Amino acid sequence: MNDSIKNRLTGWKPPAWLDKNERKKMFDAHVDSSGTAYFGFKPHRAAEKAKTVLSHFNRVAPKYDFMNTVLSFGIHYAWKRTAIRLLDLKPGDQLLDVCGGTGDLAVMAATHLGDGGHVFIYDINRAMMVTGRDRPENKGNRTCIHYIEGDAEQIACRENRFNAAIVGFGIRNLTHLEKGFQEMYRVLKPGGKVMCLEFSKPTNSLFRWLYDFYSFNIMPFAGSVLAGSRQSYACLSQTIRMFASPDELKEILEGIGFEAVSYKRLTNGIAVIHLGHKPLTGRSMP
Repeated sequence: MNDSIKNRLTGWKPPAWLDKNERKKMFDAHVDSSGTAYFGFKPHRAAEKAKTVLSHFNRVAPKYDFMNTVLSFGIHYAWKRTAIRLLDLKPGDQLLDVCGGTGDLAVMAATHLGDGGHVFIYDINRAMMVTGRDRPENKGNRTCIHYIEGDAEQIACRENRFNAAIVGFGIRNLTHLEKGFQEMYRVLKPGGKVMCLEFSKPTNSLFRWLYDFYSFNIMPFAGSVLAGSRQSYACLSQTIRMFASPDELKEILEGIGFEAVSYKRLTNGIAVIHLGHKPLTGRSMP
């Protein structure tokens, strides 16, 4: 069934998935040349985007974990477990969780690190970190998970510090996403691993249409009823359409200097895991 037939049967036409030229509006070069950064489909002055994102997550923080579980039917936990498994962490590793929020990935990673390992959640939003820190189920990890409030585009950690740096569903919210990856590269030890888990475009056309309908109709309605914020959950679907494709993100990571970059699609491409390594020797920051 093609899109035109589906649209006629339902009377609803989904917003278009943006093409490569439109997606470039999220890249650093366009942000710097235009002075404009997008959060969802709405342009903001580049200097103001961080404040908009901060306000957004302050608003959703109390219901963030609950809404993630409801809206994804719990499958986001499987995505995160797969991402941590592919990272192949070792006991004693030091891990940086960029845009770590309430810390799902950090908690999963902590179980692999043993007594000498530590996870540092790095996020600009205190409300999100406090929400995660105070969850009763996280009490057992209090000694190995640490919290740093700061800007992911200027990570307040020395270079060559961590065995792995991860970001889950957060890099698209930065004003300069490439700067965020450059900072992750800088703080990684030579040979260290980067992992990015992000949303993407479903590969099957019928599944994609159903996903679009759910994203732009059911999710905002649920956000309004369950979290009191329809716009916050409408914006989520918009940011996904603005984000780089898996191949474009792979190219960005390789341009920064990461080697052996690969990606794995999950659930028909709704989410994608990117993995890469910082070289053992040689290349400095571009």
